[in-house]
Amino acid sequence: MSFVWRVCAGLALILGTSLACAEAVNPRIQQVMSSPDALQKAQHDGKKAAAFCANCHGNTGNSTYDYIPNLAGQHPGYLFNQIKKFADGRRQDRFMSGLIKAMKDEDRFNMAIYYANQRVQAARPPEPDLVARGRQLYSQECKSCHGEKGYGGENIARLAGQRPGYLVGALGKYQNGIKRRADPVMSSVARRLQVSDIAALANYIVTMK
Repeated sequence: MSFVWRVCAGLALILGTSLACAEAVNPRIQQVMSSPDALQKAQHDGKKAAAFCANCHGNTGNSTYDYIPNLAGQHPGYLFNQIKKFADGRRQDRFMSGLIKAMKDEDRFNMAIYYANQRVQAARPPEPDLVARGRQLYSQECKSCHGEKGYGGENIARLAGQRPGYLVGALGKYQNGIKRRADPVMSSVARRLQVSDIAALANYIVTMK
């Protein structure tokens, strides 16, 4: 199954509808993803644009640090939207904001395409005894938005294979109402979770592919 159609299927699962691919994917992204030549060029240019990002997010978007998120396999529309938020100040990070603002918009777009088409390297959970509990919690608290397989969509982050340390940190910020993690849905979910629940979720999600 191609990446684009996998995204469409994931969105249909999340929303409980039968979505046409044109409705599920940003038209510009769809155009690039449907053309082998355009996709190859975008990935080539995106990899070059992401040279500085590789120091933290890894050459293929698989993070080199536990507290930094994987970018590999994310929906290209989601990635591009997050990149734009760093560029216009809606998301802020002392390092990321400056780096993204210095990029041309075309480089940002190509970088999103490049990372979206990289394969996530699912890792072993640091505490495997927590995986079963995490699977149960994921089904209860996360599946309705992020999808059964955790692939997310254009407006929802992919969780499958994400770094456990990053997940624990992000959920903790949602719990505590940190401004840069101000999302009413996520905050509501996070506040229902105990510390042990968050650890269990992180251990399960890291195993998802």
